Amino acid sequence: MVPAAVPSPAAARRSDAVDAVVVGSGPNGLAAAVTLARAGLEVELIEGQDTLGGGSRTLELGLAAGISHDVCSAVHPMALASPFLRAFDLPARGVELLAPEASYAQPLDDEPAAIAWRDLERTAQGLGADARTWHALFSPLVAQEDAIVDLSLGDKRSLPRELLAPGPMAAAARFAAALAVHGTPAWSLPWRTERARALLTGVGAHAIGPLPSLATSGVALMLATLAHGGGWPIPRGGSQAIADALIADLRAHGGRIRTGTTVTSREQLPPARAILLDTTAQAAAQILGTAVPSSLRRALARFPRGDAAAKVDFVLSGPVPWRDPEVALAGTQHLGGTRAQMAQAEAEVARGRMPQRPMVLASDPATVDPGRQREGLRPLWAYAHVPYGSTQDPTEAVTAQIERFAPGFRDVVVAARGIPAAQMSRHDANLVGGDISLGRISLPRLVARPTASPDPYRLGDSGAYLCSSAVPPAPGVHGMNGWHAARRVLRQRFGIRRAPRLGPGA
Repeated sequence: MVPAAVPSPAAARRSDAVDAVVVGSGPNGLAAAVTLARAGLEVELIEGQDTLGGGSRTLELGLAAGISHDVCSAVHPMALASPFLRAFDLPARGVELLAPEASYAQPLDDEPAAIAWRDLERTAQGLGADARTWHALFSPLVAQEDAIVDLSLGDKRSLPRELLAPGPMAAAARFAAALAVHGTPAWSLPWRTERARALLTGVGAHAIGPLPSLATSGVALMLATLAHGGGWPIPRGGSQAIADALIADLRAHGGRIRTGTTVTSREQLPPARAILLDTTAQAAAQILGTAVPSSLRRALARFPRGDAAAKVDFVLSGPVPWRDPEVALAGTQHLGGTRAQMAQAEAEVARGRMPQRPMVLASDPATVDPGRQREGLRPLWAYAHVPYGSTQDPTEAVTAQIERFAPGFRDVVVAARGIPAAQMSRHDANLVGGDISLGRISLPRLVARPTASPDPYRLGDSGAYLCSSAVPPAPGVHGMNGWHAARRVLRQRFGIRRAPRLGPGA
């Protein structure tokens, strides 16, 4: 019996038939499309927005002439570290990844800020009584950075072969041992200073979840390791540079692209042997309908949503006037105060309540990319962690939190646009209710994402696959979700067992 996704011979002769159709042009959809096109398949990519790139777009929002804003992601720790993007080789394609000397900063109310410099020694020296502890934690992880990334960005179903060597295996064991401490109520035992506690907590808050937890601790350890390795780069010109490199490669290998087309059902798609959905789990269930078993459809529809982010785009007349000038040297600022204050704020969000002082992430790209300025004006990117589906405009809460650590900030604000969590999906259909992770982040839900199936990417026998952040390994601009899904499509639908080379000369 012919599988449902395999067209009949008559359909196969139609001019609009393709080998694979990809829905969604976020980093994962693009990674999947590029992988399939490079394997020699005919690929069509369909995007609901008029512009391509999903969460890695950079657009002028009309706040000030010539000022462009990153609509979702702005800073890219994975741009140099992701196995997919390493193989794709963004720098060789002309994408300039600018890593500031300080990866992130944690301002505090009553003492100098804690700074995560790219230089591990310098970071440790700034943590006083915790210098040796910080260095002992991260030195062996930084020495095996690639192994830590391979462990974190695997498909959660197999062990990367690279980890089987003694050095990487030892690093993986150290990583697991650190999780057992920093992801549990014992998380404060190793530390003597608030600066060290807050510095590690702020980076873990990227996961938007309860603190401490194994999931947020894993995020903290991986991202902090990258901060002391290749750094947290900002693409020159904005995040769009990453998307544009992937789009150019897809087109160079024959990929067809259609924008401004919202897909809500399978009938809207061309005949194809494989369908890859860079969508939420719930949207996948809607699009596929009865093509997937009812039990799987229910599981996709019930995949729990995560806590949310609300966005504020600012235009400033000058740099943020941080109380501690060293904060300005970092590409990212974590604005939540002490460890206890951040844990309290995230706990309030998890309970569905808006914190008085929410966790805020900010980035001034002109710190390393002066070209983002126009006539003395510059963009500032900021997120606040809020309850799922919150309708509250985040502008005042974010402004107050920045002003807390940068007195006089309001005086340099020329324009601001806040997007409540409930409206985040207007510029990216995947960000329903402000859930930028496309599903709850917890240790079980990093594995059972969106289900505990041995193959979480494959959606039954429908010929369809989920390739978004709703499947392993995790959210982020790294392309690995799409790459894992595409390699399964190549093996299972086309009998191609060797993944294509991704480098620009291939």
